[in-house]
Amino acid sequence: MTVAYLDKKSEDASKLDRTLAELREKFSKTAAHYDSTGTVPVENFEALREKGLLALTIPVDRGGMGGGLATAAKVIREIAQGEPSTALILAMQYMSLTGMEGLDRWPKHIRLMLEQRAISHGALANALRVEPELGTPARGGLPATLAERKGDGWVITGRKIFSTGSYALDYMLVWARTDDDRPSVGYFLVPKDEQGVRIEESWNHLGMRATASHDVVLEKVKIPADHAVDIRQPADWQIANDRQTSWMAVLLGALYDGIAQSARDWFIHFAQTRTPSNLGAALSTLPRFQDLVGRIDALLLANRALLKNVCECTDNGAPQPTTDALLMKYLVTKNAIDAVSTALESIGNPGLTRHNELERHYRNVLCSRAHAPQNDSILIAAGRSAFDAAAQKLNLPKPPRLSGSPI
Repeated sequence: MTVAYLDKKSEDASKLDRTLAELREKFSKTAAHYDSTGTVPVENFEALREKGLLALTIPVDRGGMGGGLATAAKVIREIAQGEPSTALILAMQYMSLTGMEGLDRWPKHIRLMLEQRAISHGALANALRVEPELGTPARGGLPATLAERKGDGWVITGRKIFSTGSYALDYMLVWARTDDDRPSVGYFLVPKDEQGVRIEESWNHLGMRATASHDVVLEKVKIPADHAVDIRQPADWQIANDRQTSWMAVLLGALYDGIAQSARDWFIHFAQTRTPSNLGAALSTLPRFQDLVGRIDALLLANRALLKNVCECTDNGAPQPTTDALLMKYLVTKNAIDAVSTALESIGNPGLTRHNELERHYRNVLCSRAHAPQNDSILIAAGRSAFDAAAQKLNLPKPPRLSGSPI
């Protein structure tokens, strides 16, 4: 499939809208099952492959759909309304194929191979960075996962945790350090089915349960030399990349905004169909419930404006500064949590029963707080940037960075 979804007024854009509505409805019917079992919705990805959406962000001249960030965000938001774990794995696919900084540093034939596998076979990829001792690399430090030069290739040994997609992935971008005296750090492309790759089922989470974000253990996994796709000195990774940050912040923001939208829609249906005997009318007739929906819609309206702004800047080649993009992520995910919390708190026990989907939306939306960089890091960085800018205007030295600062 080589249709470009770039023109919002085009027939292709309308086709995309219809496709997303169909998939959203289909995925929503099995979302509770996958939440309960904690297994990856494999058939959802087959449906996405059939529609060409696993290759959405690959350029048209290489066989993809040519979608930019705005289109990718739209897809993620709509899919998240149906089944958010599917949307998160899909968001990681878009990051791996298009959103990551440094893709132009990859061996060209490796990048083309990954794209073609996504187009022809629906191959999924994700970066595996988090480790038991290190935690998230976003807070600094070298990974324990080791890449040793052996003959004409590399041997990878280590353990990754919170590996979103695990079983569903075809390729893993493993964050590792080399065995040099002054180690380099970066991504090594590891096929999931390579000998020595093992998945340990450790994921038993509050929400986003169907991501199956299990541990991935790599035991002397051999890969070719050209699968060291982007290796640099550690200091070179500390430079913020505005485009990558915008892609990450928007896709995550769109996902959790989609969850909040589903919660809002469920809440409206509940208020319209719930008629207490002592009221003699639906809850939706009460000014209090009308006020609550107004508050929820105000939060979601703000989210749409925030996401749209960052998308437009990025797609126009002028992404916002990293600090601003991350503040957008903070605001959108906070608004999403507040929207779902507002609905849940207003109806008491019915909102917490597992017979109703609102409690699932609540568990899922809370997971927005776990994605790096976390809110404390985002706010500290924004505050530091503000103080640095003020100091520069007054020709003062920058405030010192305290030991133990998270960023």
